[in-house]
Amino acid sequence: MNRYLNPLPDDDERALSSIRPQSLSEFIGQNQVKQNLKVFIEAAKLRGEPIDHILLCGPPGLGKTTLASIIAREMGVNIRITSGPAIERAGDLAAILTGLEEGDILFIDEIHRLHPHVEEILYPAMEDYAIDVVVGQGPGAKTLRVKLCRFTLIGATTRMGMLTSPLRNRFGVILRLQFYSVEELTQIIKRSASILKVAIDDEGAAEIARRSRGTPRIANRLLRRVRDYADVKGNGVITQEIAREALKMMEIDEAGFDTVDRKLLLTIIDHFNGGPVGIETLAVSVGEEKRTLEEVYEPYLIQEGFIKKTPRGRVATEKAYRYFGRSLPRETKQQKLPIEE
Repeated sequence: MNRYLNPLPDDDERALSSIRPQSLSEFIGQNQVKQNLKVFIEAAKLRGEPIDHILLCGPPGLGKTTLASIIAREMGVNIRITSGPAIERAGDLAAILTGLEEGDILFIDEIHRLHPHVEEILYPAMEDYAIDVVVGQGPGAKTLRVKLCRFTLIGATTRMGMLTSPLRNRFGVILRLQFYSVEELTQIIKRSASILKVAIDDEGAAEIARRSRGTPRIANRLLRRVRDYADVKGNGVITQEIAREALKMMEIDEAGFDTVDRKLLLTIIDHFNGGPVGIETLAVSVGEEKRTLEEVYEPYLIQEGFIKKTPRGRVATEKAYRYFGRSLPRETKQQKLPIEE
């Protein structure tokens, strides 16, 4: 999906490790999460134990992988990074677990996408630091328990509701990351600009921040694209005017919406009379996968109050109608649909 506002990482961003904060003190935003982590890390170090298993949840692009790396660095241990879809067989996970050293951190991104038989390997590993290995086949098969070094599992998920209760309950620490404020994103953009040696003033940084959908990954991507515009169309300095012109060229409006967001909202308003419309029907109508809508598009639109989730489907709010200069339909005004928990 080639979107400037896509919160998922692309190949260029994976190579930009230089702009990632290296410590909790450098990490901007998520103050409550940072305060809790400081206490948990210090307590673990005082006891000489690995930090408890941690679950990081929240929309993509908010810094879950960065926080996992910072925790490893603050604890002074190694980190092994993988993802749920990448672990296809129980043996793959067993090989990773047996390769960990004392205190190491295993970070599993998209942990909600682990296959059930792979997930079951994690239960004894998280609780008893051991895994059960089946040797042989048929009636002669035996189960051997293999001890593991004490380690910390850090899981990241964008879909908390898709985690099974047995797995979720084995995490001692559950931290929820929130969208960032414009002020926090402005600080992040100015920090990244300094590292990348990009000339930018306060107003230019704030203009990019306002359209970054509360997501640092998007803010850093827009910064690099606006820098290109400033180099070609300006004198290399990102001002508010340059930022506005560049973002207009990318079809990103003042609400931080692009053509895909507008299409999604207009589909609900025009094709389904404001909703409710089921997520699968909506995915077919806009030509996107259901999972993409739920993980990429919806979180920000719901957070900003443009869409509501109800038991009967998605509903465009009055704010969405005002955004397009439309009047709320009479029947929609009378609807009182409960919001989905």
